[in-house]
Amino acid sequence: MRIAMFAAAAALLAGAAWAQPPAPPKAAKKPFEVTAPAGTRIDEYYWLRDDTRKNPEMLAYLNAENAYADAVLAKNKPLKEALYKEIVGRVKQDDASVPYRERGYWYYTRFETGKDYPILARRKGAMTAPEEILLEQNAMAAGKGYFNVGQAVVSQDNRLLAWAEDTVGRRQYVLKVKDLATGQVLTDTVENIEPDIVWADDNRTIFYIEKDPVTLLSKRVKAHVLGTPASADKLVYQEADDSFYMGLGRTRSDKYVCIYLQSTTATEQRCTSAAAPGALQVVAPRERDHLYQADHLGGRWVIRTNWDAKNYRLMQAPDGRFGDKRTWTDFVPHKPDVFIADFRLFDTFTAIEERSNGLKRLRLLKPDGGSDFVAADEPAYTMGFGTNAEADARALRYTYTSLTTPLSTYELDLASGKRTLLKQTPVIGYDPNQYVTERVWAPARDGTRIPVSLVYRKGFKRDGTAALFQYAYGSYGISSDPAFNLPAVSLLDRGVVYAIAHIRGGQDMGRQWYDDGKLLKKINTFTDFIDVTRYLVAEKYAAKDRVGAMGGSAGGLLMGAVSNMAPQDYRVIVTQVPFVDVVTTMLDETIPLTTNEFDEWGNPKDPTYYRYMLSYSPYDNLKAQPYPAMFVGTGLWDSQVQYYEPAKYVARLRDKKTDDNPLVFRVNMEAGHGGKSGRFRRYEEAAEYYAFVLDQLGAK
Repeated sequence: MRIAMFAAAAALLAGAAWAQPPAPPKAAKKPFEVTAPAGTRIDEYYWLRDDTRKNPEMLAYLNAENAYADAVLAKNKPLKEALYKEIVGRVKQDDASVPYRERGYWYYTRFETGKDYPILARRKGAMTAPEEILLEQNAMAAGKGYFNVGQAVVSQDNRLLAWAEDTVGRRQYVLKVKDLATGQVLTDTVENIEPDIVWADDNRTIFYIEKDPVTLLSKRVKAHVLGTPASADKLVYQEADDSFYMGLGRTRSDKYVCIYLQSTTATEQRCTSAAAPGALQVVAPRERDHLYQADHLGGRWVIRTNWDAKNYRLMQAPDGRFGDKRTWTDFVPHKPDVFIADFRLFDTFTAIEERSNGLKRLRLLKPDGGSDFVAADEPAYTMGFGTNAEADARALRYTYTSLTTPLSTYELDLASGKRTLLKQTPVIGYDPNQYVTERVWAPARDGTRIPVSLVYRKGFKRDGTAALFQYAYGSYGISSDPAFNLPAVSLLDRGVVYAIAHIRGGQDMGRQWYDDGKLLKKINTFTDFIDVTRYLVAEKYAAKDRVGAMGGSAGGLLMGAVSNMAPQDYRVIVTQVPFVDVVTTMLDETIPLTTNEFDEWGNPKDPTYYRYMLSYSPYDNLKAQPYPAMFVGTGLWDSQVQYYEPAKYVARLRDKKTDDNPLVFRVNMEAGHGGKSGRFRRYEEAAEYYAFVLDQLGAK
């Protein structure tokens, strides 16, 4: 009976022209007890979880929500189409990446006009040589609702290409191999793997990571030998601790294949010879609160480590020295006000990616011991490493971007100091001189100063009348750097101020910034965001009743918490693939990511963490009060935040909220955590929620 009701509602909503929005779908309530050592909760929408994704009643409800979203958003369709046309119109369709050289070939990707996916290609010796197409992804994606290539790696002898592809969106990749001389795709395939792929020097052995089919955790490293069945693949390493993620790579020297193991509080690196793989050697045994990464070049190991260095330092050890960090010596000492985020080794210099005052910049260490910073000309920007494939290079390739400057790739010659712009991503019709970026500091309620990056169109008046759209993430130590946002230009051109709040939970201000926004300090993340909003309104960057906000994934948790805690501060909120059912998810160790993240959120089997997590979990704190207008998005095949979290959240929010503000739930039935694949299809999604936001903010 209920299935028929949902199906009929979906048909009516899809086919009718409504003078005003119809009544939203109403999910059935089926009380279910969620038990934990510290308590029991009733979840009336737990039934929406279906791991097979085939339950007709559940699918009918999701389809009804999509039809309802179509009906509610119908009035915004002209604006959505205009926005999509604007955004896509800024894209140079026949574009190509900056070529880089590796083992005698120049590699690059290029796009063709009107096509969604890149073509991976190379030329031998020089860019004037004939083009060899390695992967024509448009042809590979034909007829598929979703398509993504993870890593694509050429063998050491340049003859074979191994790649990982996902045609569902659940991040369960399939290994495939192509003979580049003949163009033939080999019969070798391995399913359910991570995208990481590494060749051994024999050009026949491929290392890969096998995933658990239920939890999707990276569990085993295996070696596949071409021409043999996957069932015969040799087990290289198996991880017993489910709190660790796993990665694969080769060292800068190309001498070692390494397995990178990382949890929230510990890391471990195990390496073996790429020429003659054998027993794995541990760079330093894992121990709680020690995080490190090691690379090898020029007969030495360089290690980025937080050992007695909260913001990390670089240390070094001689070749062949494994297993004892006490033999390491200082290379770049620790500084309490500078966070070392990454490094790259070259034969004649070392490049370091640092954070200070909330900005990411690059520093170059020269052979004579001196160092120089790479210059920047704007108050809020971000720098990062470009593709530096060859260690003997005498120049550094790096990227630069800001909220007003499209992504730019530079090459800096170490000898002359000359900086050459290799490419700036073309943005058709965009004039950076028409926009202004600022960096301000907002006081949090505990006195902490929160950096905020702002951008707006010239002519903006700070008189308290403008609309504001504020973004943040704030988890896992991931920093929200001020980078150019192509779709957001359409907001700026309509008078909206765009802000990035660099709240605690990221590492924007160093490791302590992260520690102060996780576990039993997680609520700082939410109050920081609210305090930034109130500061910007008080400083007249925006009108109090014209504030929008957005976050996704763990940033969707942020949006859910903020809308519960301070709904009156926001007119509209966009929350994509939101992690909103914190306690139930973290109690279930069969769900991907749960066991890896006890040191991020806490383990709710511990009563202290249970009570704290329960105090902010968005799903558990929905109540009878007015809420902002909300746009919630998810993907049916999401492996990071399962679709049923936002589905349950929307169902309960509809039941609880006391306002008439629109609540729309857009479910992508053919995608996962990252949304639709392809460079244009994702802009369709952005145009839809941007139109919703602009309509709510009165900024058409």
